[in-house]
Amino acid sequence: MRGSDGAGRSGGDDGAGSGLAAELGAELGERATLVQFSSAFCAPCRATRRVLGDVAAMVPGVTHVEVDAEARLDLVRRLGVESTPTVLVLDAAGRVVRRAAGQPRKADVIAALGAAL
Repeated sequence: MRGSDGAGRSGGDDGAGSGLAAELGAELGERATLVQFSSAFCAPCRATRRVLGDVAAMVPGVTHVEVDAEARLDLVRRLGVESTPTVLVLDAAGRVVRRAAGQPRKADVIAALGAAL
């Protein structure tokens, strides 16, 4: 995935750890979680949903969670999401270890999971 690693804006535990799981309203993956911020009329978001869904189905213990950015502006602002799609890779503890904006390639998502696993 193109983008920054966890050392950027969302590095470390910026309050986005286990609290993020509760805010997402979804259970995190046993090994990692792919969090996708999308908007209704975003064509790349649909393609990203397919890619992340495929990867989550392929890699045991990985879950894909999609967040409607327009409905969750509080979370968008807190996490510094500036465009859709934006993808966050969370480790098993819910910490952001990678983030990228734009439509990812499947190979890049799999490589980014390496930081979480």
